[in-house]
Amino acid sequence: MSDAKSKADDTAEDSATKAKGRKEKERNDAALAEQAEVKDAEVEAHEADSDQPEGQEPPSADQLRGEIAEAREEMGDTVEALAAKTDVKGQAKAKVDDVKQQAEAQKARAQAKVDEATTQAKENPTPVAAIAGGAVALLLLILLLKRRSS
Repeated sequence: MSDAKSKADDTAEDSATKAKGRKEKERNDAALAEQAEVKDAEVEAHEADSDQPEGQEPPSADQLRGEIAEAREEMGDTVEALAAKTDVKGQAKAKVDDVKQQAEAQKARAQAKVDEATTQAKENPTPVAAIAGGAVALLLLILLLKRRSS
């Protein structure tokens, strides 16, 4: 039951986030439109200005339109970058996915080492037996020393 509630909460959060994103996009679009109008007004004022310095030609309308298009594109990139920074839920999910991948990679490396050690022990049991024998000998030595000191 709580799983269904969790999914419903996630869906509601996603809807709220999307609505917020749409409102943000509408505001940004309005700001871009306003900037374009201001730029167009500047272009018209510049074209009407007869105080152009001698020897310098005013920019053509096509050049100005190109500059406006470039400014709009830059503004769009900036808005996208800002929107990505404010998407906390998306950043958290990306971080969780990254940590999961790192954990899986670490698990795979550990499993490979275990498999390698197991294979080595099966192929050459002598070192394992030598270590076990050494441990038994050390234990016997300790017991003998304790008996003597008592």
